[in-house]
Amino acid sequence: MQFIDNLTKKEYVTFFNSFPYSHFLQSYAWGETNKETRGKTPCYVGLKDDNNKLVAAALLLKKSMPFNLCYYYCPRGYLIDFNNQELVKTFTEEIKKYLKQNNAIYLKINPEIMYQEIDENGNRLPNGDNNITIYNNLITLGYKHKGFVKLYENNEPRYTFRRYFKDYQSMEEIDQSISKTFMKTVRRSYTYGLKVNCDANVDNFYELNKSNAAKDNFVQYSDKFYKTLYKYGHKDHNLLVFEISVNPKKLYQETLDNLNKMNEDLDSGKINKKQMADAINKKNRLEKEVELFKPYKDEENLVICSMINGIANKDMWTMYIGNNKLGEDLFAVNRVYYETIKYCYENNYHFLDLYGTVGDPNTKYKNLAGLHDYKKKFGDKYIEFIGEFDLVNKPLWYLILPIILKVYRTIKR
Repeated sequence: MQFIDNLTKKEYVTFFNSFPYSHFLQSYAWGETNKETRGKTPCYVGLKDDNNKLVAAALLLKKSMPFNLCYYYCPRGYLIDFNNQELVKTFTEEIKKYLKQNNAIYLKINPEIMYQEIDENGNRLPNGDNNITIYNNLITLGYKHKGFVKLYENNEPRYTFRRYFKDYQSMEEIDQSISKTFMKTVRRSYTYGLKVNCDANVDNFYELNKSNAAKDNFVQYSDKFYKTLYKYGHKDHNLLVFEISVNPKKLYQETLDNLNKMNEDLDSGKINKKQMADAINKKNRLEKEVELFKPYKDEENLVICSMINGIANKDMWTMYIGNNKLGEDLFAVNRVYYETIKYCYENNYHFLDLYGTVGDPNTKYKNLAGLHDYKKKFGDKYIEFIGEFDLVNKPLWYLILPIILKVYRTIKR
């Protein structure tokens, strides 16, 4: 076996595309995006067998520090068969040497491996499948597990909702598996003439994402980050942007015409007593919609919702989403999620992952319980991942690093 510390793009991408469990966050595009926007150096390493064939690889994001120190993060773990204990052992031994050679404090990994099957409340199913053997093997090899966290405390969520399309024979079956209230809003969205673009750009994303970040109390990335992510991800076929737009000018005029017609019918006595209650309700709805569309009445093509999706080998993750007030009122968010599900099914994707939820559905932290309930309406299988592991090279520095980073971030603010 030979450890390679500088895989070429072609070598890495070829292995990434052939590996059955690759993740968007392990893509070459994600590494280059971090290099340009987050001050992290992507390192593409691998392990070749005696026939010069790659059998394992990893994207390591290096964060440099003073005193020639650094630490690494390997998003979603190595591209390796974690069930092959000998291979994992060999790769780990080489990674340990690599950390020493580069004066690294530690390396963090968080493999996207199911830990155990759980019920809708996040509790272990007594007779369910699990990967505790993989967990124990990593501990034996010297990895420090960072705990079975329930929220978003670490780098990536430890829980998610995922829809496996092999479990469905038709879109009708999928529709029936989704919450009725969710599907009702999807059907309602069709009445507004929303246009769906399944291969858009991110020119509108930053502004649309502002309201979501503020509402859910999450940190928003820069416009440069999203545009850089799109530049690399779209080029390498690792990213698709789904966009919803509408013609408010047309909606405003049609709604105003319908309201005027309703008022005429009411004033002329064309509405009988039996129809009156429904007519009044319709009039009230039209009045609200006229006011809703009025601020946008000069717009003919307005983007109201945008979602960035990461892709790896016919697997998709809904990474980031943004919408404005009109998008919220016209159910564009529900529509874009539904269109993504439909796209994946029709294009033979293996699964759609909603990229994170919580392990405690009743948490009071931020708006996470609300987000969990929302994703549960259309998210399908509830999954618990194995969690984060640190491979420590410098124990003393590893202990004091969190304190140093906390002071640095406080000063930076």
